[in-house]
Amino acid sequence: MAHVTRGGGMVIIALTFIAALVLTIVPLPQWLAVFRPEWLALVIIYWCMALPHRLGIFTAFSVGIILDVLKGAVLGQHALALVVITYLTLKIYQQIRIYPMWQQALSIMGLVILYLVLVMWINGISGIQTNNWTYWLPAISSTLLWPWIYLILRDIRRNFGIR
Repeated sequence: MAHVTRGGGMVIIALTFIAALVLTIVPLPQWLAVFRPEWLALVIIYWCMALPHRLGIFTAFSVGIILDVLKGAVLGQHALALVVITYLTLKIYQQIRIYPMWQQALSIMGLVILYLVLVMWINGISGIQTNNWTYWLPAISSTLLWPWIYLILRDIRRNFGIR
């Protein structure tokens, strides 16, 4: 295992964000689309927990704007939500990292619910109503996938020696 230079590590991290963006917009059948995890939120949470000195608010804002454009959402909607959960993650990452995986997953669920609340709030301000209970299903699927996301991204970080 070779240590990746600082710039090289950012390329690998950027590729994980691109993968999350692709997973976010890939077409799914309607019955499955309601369960789509918040891929980008999970990836930014992981990287902020693993490398808080390298990723932060600017990264969250940048990928959030890209997500807004890809989804055709109100510009800044996902960016704001990602910035808020990134800020909170950077504040509490030391506590979350020492939790057992099931407690980490519950913490991630709280962050994803906050993300969904902020997106819903901005939708409400924009006149887009979200009254369906299925809106909250991504929080459950994201929570259930967190251990896998954590393990996969940790292995990527270790295999490429990203620090």
